Amino acid sequence: MAKAAQTPVAVLKSIMDEYQMTPYALSKAISLSNSAAQQILKGRTKITVSTALRLSKLFGQSATYWLDLQREADLAEAAKDKELASVLKGISKAQKPAQKKVKAQAKPAKKTTLKDKRKAAAKTPGAKPASRKPVTKKKK
Repeated sequence: MAKAAQTPVAVLKSIMDEYQMTPYALSKAISLSNSAAQQILKGRTKITVSTALRLSKLFGQSATYWLDLQREADLAEAAKDKELASVLKGISKAQKPAQKKVKAQAKPAKKTTLKDKRKAAAKTPGAKPASRKPVTKKKK
């Protein structure tokens, strides 16, 4: 089928022709009032989730098949709306706010051991080696 013929109404009518089904027979088969079936077939009523489930059970397609047909028809109809097109032109794409750079947290300082102190003192010329005894200040 051509792209323009892929409306839910056109597809439904095509399938009904294959099954030689009248609108009345369709309404009885899916437990829908005759007037509701007529409204769908005239394109005055959209295929709802409930109707899509009924049609999928009757004809073997998935409910999403019918809902996708309806969605595509709705989008095609909206694309023809000039008032909507002018509104859409005035809408600009949303911008995400600039993200602040998070500073990497400094790692906690490593405890200095006596061995580390001795190595550091050995590298420094004229430094005294570290001792195990704590240094105490003399009182005067």
